[in-house]
Amino acid sequence: MSAQKITTFLWFDDQAEEAAKFYVSVFGGDARIVETTRYTESFGDQAGSVMTVVFVLAGQEYTALNGGKQDWSFNESISLSVDCESQEEVDDLWARLTADGGEAGPCGWLKDKYGLSWQIVPRAMREMLASEDRAAVDRTVGAMMKMGKLDVAALRAAYEAK
Repeated sequence: MSAQKITTFLWFDDQAEEAAKFYVSVFGGDARIVETTRYTESFGDQAGSVMTVVFVLAGQEYTALNGGKQDWSFNESISLSVDCESQEEVDDLWARLTADGGEAGPCGWLKDKYGLSWQIVPRAMREMLASEDRAAVDRTVGAMMKMGKLDVAALRAAYEAK
């Protein structure tokens, strides 16, 4: 695989390999770990431990780094948005990404157990929001604002209401 020009780089304290394996298991399909690098002797106590893990989700390459504890952590200013084909895909990803310490947020947002923010978005919602019927879009957004996990049927009902 040739390296893509821009890669999302995720800083973990010491869970890079664990997180990469988790994400690959959640997204399946062509998701895979591409490469793992290890710290060298010049890093003292870290020598031999995982430094980076390059992994692919839906054709997009990511790099996870075991960078150690810092004064910062993931927050909602950066999130990964997932285009979902169906309510079943929304439900599945929502359940898997909020499991074991993840947390639900508003409007289709969640944080996984590592604190990384995700937007789990049904394609149908994107299509509704692209409509030229601004009143329908407004009703859809109003419904979305009251949701945690997005519900396609409820969004569609709001969109189609008169």
